[in-house]
Amino acid sequence: MTPLSDEQIAFVQGALPGVILHEAMSKHTNFRLGGPAALYVVASSSDGLLTAVQTALQAGIPFYVFGGGSNILVSDDGYKGLMIQAANREMSIHENRVKCESGVITAFVARKSAEAGLSGFEWAVGVPGTIGGAVYGNAGCFGGEIKDVVATVDAYRLSDGSRMEYPNAACAFGYRDSLFKHEPHVILGCTLTLQPGDTDAAMRTLNEINARRKAKQPLAEASAGCMFKNFDFRDESELKALRRNSDIPQGMIEAKRLSAGWLVDQAGLLGKTMGNIKVSDKHGNFIINTGGGRAQDVVAMTSLVKMKIRDEFGIMLEDEVQLVGFGE
Repeated sequence: MTPLSDEQIAFVQGALPGVILHEAMSKHTNFRLGGPAALYVVASSSDGLLTAVQTALQAGIPFYVFGGGSNILVSDDGYKGLMIQAANREMSIHENRVKCESGVITAFVARKSAEAGLSGFEWAVGVPGTIGGAVYGNAGCFGGEIKDVVATVDAYRLSDGSRMEYPNAACAFGYRDSLFKHEPHVILGCTLTLQPGDTDAAMRTLNEINARRKAKQPLAEASAGCMFKNFDFRDESELKALRRNSDIPQGMIEAKRLSAGWLVDQAGLLGKTMGNIKVSDKHGNFIINTGGGRAQDVVAMTSLVKMKIRDEFGIMLEDEVQLVGFGE
């Protein structure tokens, strides 16, 4: 990627007060990894987010929008463009509808919804990052997915500069997938439709999920959350091939989905280290920066894990974490 010119930098600085030059992205990602962004700005409102994006387009420079920094890995070389952190955090609840901007922390939405006596989103207390990222990747855990509760998505379509309100059916949600992964948009917010329920029951469910997360996931460690997508198998013949190597838990058989963490465990990779990067001892789908790690070692580790799973099970795992600044 071509370095930014002095004119481009000056244009962005003039249009976006508060923009920072050469900001270390390790300060803004859960992995605590990543080199400097040529330019970095925090957008504290949806209008500010749009202004930042439009400024980058006018300046002819690359940009990347992120939220909580939980699901990205930034290159050690950084990003030669404008990194825009979405911190637009307005949220309101009216009856069973929850309206939130894309920078609202997902777990906060889950908790506030439960406190308001709404059910159906308690599972999302286990999702790191922001609502915008959750919509983008159709986040899910503990049996829930955001596609099940989204009513509409407010987004800016980059192809023609239109601000759109997409109903759920137009979002093309799939497993860790959506329209927004395939057609360039900036997600500005969404409206969720939840079910009226009992506040005490909703809070109990939410707290139970939090306890399960703490027991099973390395939450105190620097990681990007789940590194790989789980694997969906298609038919009985594929399942028979998998059974030759391991006894597959009945729940996975019924769901026709193998846990990536379970596969990593079966391959004997728990605790595997590479430099200061480690596969968690607690959960095989978490790769941890133990301190002073490098993004390139994370990439090398994910490659090693994928090759081991491919060789032992004939399965090629897919990355869930987004790579930023690689191959520029």
